Amino acid sequence: MKTYLSLLVLCCHTLIYGQLPELHATVDMPFDFGTEVQQKWKQREVLLDAIEKGTKNWDNLSVAEQSLFEKYDETYSSMWATEGDGCSWYCGAGAYEVQTSSALKASSNITYATQNLTDFSYQTAWVEGVDGDGIGEYIDVRFKAEHPRVTTIRIANGYVKSKKAWKNNSRVKSLKMYVNQVPYALLHLKDVYALQSFTLPTPLGHADRSDFEKLKEKGDWSIRFEILSVYKGLKYEDTVISELFFDGLDVHCLSGGTLITMEDATVKTIESLKTGDCIRSYNMETHQYEASEVLEIATATHEHLIDIVFSNQKRIRCTSDHPFLSVSNTWSSYTPLKTQQEYHLSKVVPLTEGSSLLTEEGPLQINRILPVVTPEITYTIVRLKKNHTFLANGVITRIENPKSHKHIMNPSQETTE
Repeated sequence: MKTYLSLLVLCCHTLIYGQLPELHATVDMPFDFGTEVQQKWKQREVLLDAIEKGTKNWDNLSVAEQSLFEKYDETYSSMWATEGDGCSWYCGAGAYEVQTSSALKASSNITYATQNLTDFSYQTAWVEGVDGDGIGEYIDVRFKAEHPRVTTIRIANGYVKSKKAWKNNSRVKSLKMYVNQVPYALLHLKDVYALQSFTLPTPLGHADRSDFEKLKEKGDWSIRFEILSVYKGLKYEDTVISELFFDGLDVHCLSGGTLITMEDATVKTIESLKTGDCIRSYNMETHQYEASEVLEIATATHEHLIDIVFSNQKRIRCTSDHPFLSVSNTWSSYTPLKTQQEYHLSKVVPLTEGSSLLTEEGPLQINRILPVVTPEITYTIVRLKKNHTFLANGVITRIENPKSHKHIMNPSQETTE
């Protein structure tokens, strides 16, 4: 009888799941919150304090001090933070709603609530709240219609605040993923003490983003993650996920009113730009300007922008990780490490007051960089037919991230419908 039941379960599993794509996690980075790492973070905080007080500056850091910031990004508030304070996908992505099927009750002032999944901290965790190991429990994520598209899912699997807690509690082995209540894929996680990620075959979300008002009228969309199997904990049956977060498109942007140079040397505001327009693009290999057709445009609302004020009193408003070409033909941004990561660039140098950028008319020096706290609708060119660059207020910048669009669909298609 047991053999018959096992075969029946296997057949049912094949019928239900056999046609779904299977995605296997890649390891992004190992976790280490031990004593040595805590000491390094203390050294980093002392160094940041010295820079703020003026007893140190970024230009005279020793090799050891530079390597400290390369390993422990200056934009991170603590070693528990999943994201830095510089502009990331979340800067333009905004909020989304998360619900779970259950959650373990708090114990000794430690909570295991749903909100721990999205508090950007590796120190807290969501723990499912049913008897057993939580098979069938789920996480629902609901996005507004205008929310930027998702290309990557990142999961801190298990109770990662310490290696002991991670071993003692159960971790997810596989998840069934739904998009708008329709089965989408099976996600398989490794049993490793590390941040893991899944790169989706196509971006999720509404693809036609050229008209922001029409975009908001499209339907909301959702993702569900259902626990299918687990790696057993040494001490507890409870299954734990410390953090669930995303990365994607449509967030590295310029403010409305930014002038884009067209093929014929006229200009258009970025918000009036349309697919099919031909703009002027800079070929970084030949150092010549060429015509290139706009294939895709995106919009988003941003809460954290910067104003770059130049020596000729012209300015450009953008996200802090938006890259501009320096006079040394190297990409630069206000948050270089974030830009390097988001745009997959091998080198990005700091954009500071006194830096010089490359424009149509030659080098142009930056006088001031000012924070902008008011939320604004922003725009960006996502894809060009040729090259990756364009001219914004005469300054050479680049499209969002050509490497992220390998599997992108035609803008008329919708992944959520």
